[in-house]
Amino acid sequence: MKAYGYTAADAAPTLLERELPEPEGRDLLIAIEAIAVNPVDTKVIAGIQGELEQPKIVGWDACGTVIAAGRDCELFKVGDKVFYAGDISRDGCYASHQLVDERIVGFAPRKLSAAEAAAMPLTSITAWEALFSRMKIYPNLDKGKTLLIIGGAGGVGSIAIQLAKQVAELTVVATASREQSATWCRELGADHVIDHHDLSEEYGRLNIADPDYILCLGDTDPYYDLVTDLIAPQGLICFVVTSQQNHNIDKLKTKSAGIVWEFMFARPMFKTADITAQHQLLNRIGEMLDEGMIQTTLKQTLGPINADTLTQAHQQLHDGHTLGKIALTAIE
Repeated sequence: MKAYGYTAADAAPTLLERELPEPEGRDLLIAIEAIAVNPVDTKVIAGIQGELEQPKIVGWDACGTVIAAGRDCELFKVGDKVFYAGDISRDGCYASHQLVDERIVGFAPRKLSAAEAAAMPLTSITAWEALFSRMKIYPNLDKGKTLLIIGGAGGVGSIAIQLAKQVAELTVVATASREQSATWCRELGADHVIDHHDLSEEYGRLNIADPDYILCLGDTDPYYDLVTDLIAPQGLICFVVTSQQNHNIDKLKTKSAGIVWEFMFARPMFKTADITAQHQLLNRIGEMLDEGMIQTTLKQTLGPINADTLTQAHQQLHDGHTLGKIALTAIE
């Protein structure tokens, strides 16, 4: 098999040749047809200390075909088309083939291309878990409540807007600083779009109730005081980016408001009792895509996986102006 790995934080990707692995237990061996890039890819690379003897393979968004299955597999068979995000503690998808636990894999949507499908798993899991597992939003029961999404035009925000509207029927306020980003958020279903550069004043202009839920997809530290001031009494705030500072949680006491964290790799990393929930939610996402309830958030396909396309994709992520997702097709 072929793969691209990184030996240092500032190193270019290196092409690797390895033996094709044999799946054991509940692992599937998947021939990768397309991948998508995410900020976590660049963060893991940036976190490499010194020079690695064995290059690190990153990447956690892919679509492909099952070509072999471990003896304990129950959910898939050879030939199944699948999509998945994977496990950050294992080798990633910048490769021609990958081993993945079947319990975090879903059946790929039938009506989407491999690139369109590969754009969806990591962000869909993150958004779904943030809304429904962490903030405990209940469809029907919480219909009409207000959700503020900070970073609505990015990968997670793009699917969170859709799920909040189509599944939970919430009033969605999304932040976007550019007209192109604001238009994208509205196309996805956001009821209101405001500029995050002056969050409190912008939200106040809407003349609506304080948000019952806030999903902060930007850096936690610059938004912490803003969102804890803005959250409604008994509301919930969900952060996804590691904080670099200490913050005062007591200011939420009088509101009986709370903070939760979403890290989509928690279930696969710790092999939680409900790990199969990711298989189930990806299947639901696939069904919704095929039914037209939600749309793929893919905005750009750069070409096949190679050193140039990976470097280009990472640079676009660093620039911070990416709408939706960036995909690459299989290694040639």
